[in-house]
Amino acid sequence: MPRLTQYVESIPYGPLGIIAMPGCETMAKKVNDYIVKWRKEQAIEHHGTIAFYGYQRENYIIDISNPRFGSGESKAVINNSVRGYDLYILTDCFNHSVTYKMYGMEVPKSPDDHFADLKRVISAASSKAKRISVIMPMLYEGRQHKRASRESLDCAMALQELVQLGVENIITFDAHDQRVQNSIPHKSFENVMPAYQMIKAIVNNVSDLKVDPEHLMIISPDEGAMHRCIFFATSLGVKLGMFYKRRDYTKVVDGRNPIVEHQYLGDSVKGKDIIIVDDMISSGESMLEVANKLKALGAARIFVCTAFGLFCNGLEIFDKAYKDGLFEKVFTTNGIYQTPELLSREWYCSVELSKFIAYFLDTLNHDLSVSSLLDPSEKIDIILRKNGLKD
Repeated sequence: MPRLTQYVESIPYGPLGIIAMPGCETMAKKVNDYIVKWRKEQAIEHHGTIAFYGYQRENYIIDISNPRFGSGESKAVINNSVRGYDLYILTDCFNHSVTYKMYGMEVPKSPDDHFADLKRVISAASSKAKRISVIMPMLYEGRQHKRASRESLDCAMALQELVQLGVENIITFDAHDQRVQNSIPHKSFENVMPAYQMIKAIVNNVSDLKVDPEHLMIISPDEGAMHRCIFFATSLGVKLGMFYKRRDYTKVVDGRNPIVEHQYLGDSVKGKDIIIVDDMISSGESMLEVANKLKALGAARIFVCTAFGLFCNGLEIFDKAYKDGLFEKVFTTNGIYQTPELLSREWYCSVELSKFIAYFLDTLNHDLSVSSLLDPSEKIDIILRKNGLKD
């Protein structure tokens, strides 16, 4: 994507500051490096003016610490000045590799711990920052977005807490249900779909892919993923099919009605390559059951494409499924923590988000429209034509 010419004439909202919450240091460094590189050549004629104070720096990362007491209680300390800054806090609430000491035990941080630390950092800014934005690739409590009976509305409450603490913008990727933004109607909530990054990764890693209705189909693993799949199918110009989950509503297991069966609706998949699109892989059992059903229906190669891969129950079931020829590749983004074991798997492909986050952050810092970033249709068309996959 070329750098936008508007950056030359647009005054930054304030000096840029990036805060990496524990576990996000690698991603923040990549984002920082992109911005450092761009701003060495961006708006050069304005670098000496007061409106561009602090614009060109070698490092935009603000140093913080989250010390813990022996009881497990914590606090946040911001070690650099943030007065007047346009702050962007990058957090991964699902990074279980971050640990702390509690009563002598090594305890992994839960999503609740990460979210509490995020609020501590926002509080530590003490209204000194000019604006605070939170970049949370996978939305905290995103799956608890609606009330079915007497139960908590965790995602809505979390968003309201952030707003009450002074957060102006919340940027997330492929929210489980973006309607949760209705809980904060007067603040900015950007739900970014990484469709371009996903399609680019597939095109670059599957050399003999044929993108046409005779050779490729998009499959939604359930009704909730249909809006994602419709965009993929429309962008690629291929057909769409879906499964729906038949549940046993007489039982509740782990807070949910168990799935009895996945039933397929759509055109024949026989002999076609399949891309299954969803927002996340949790345990992966449902995803592999869908793949198994597709194979039974005569599908050729199967590619799994989700924004986030949690793999809560380990990688063994995917190893076995891959060995059995159930699927070819799994694509998930680096928006959340990826274990070294996952990255080493032959069947896994990581989709990079850092450059896109850097674009987003740089655009917001100039207070420009992000519409072009939210609609990747043109970029998808370009990459398909570039690789000879579209006339």
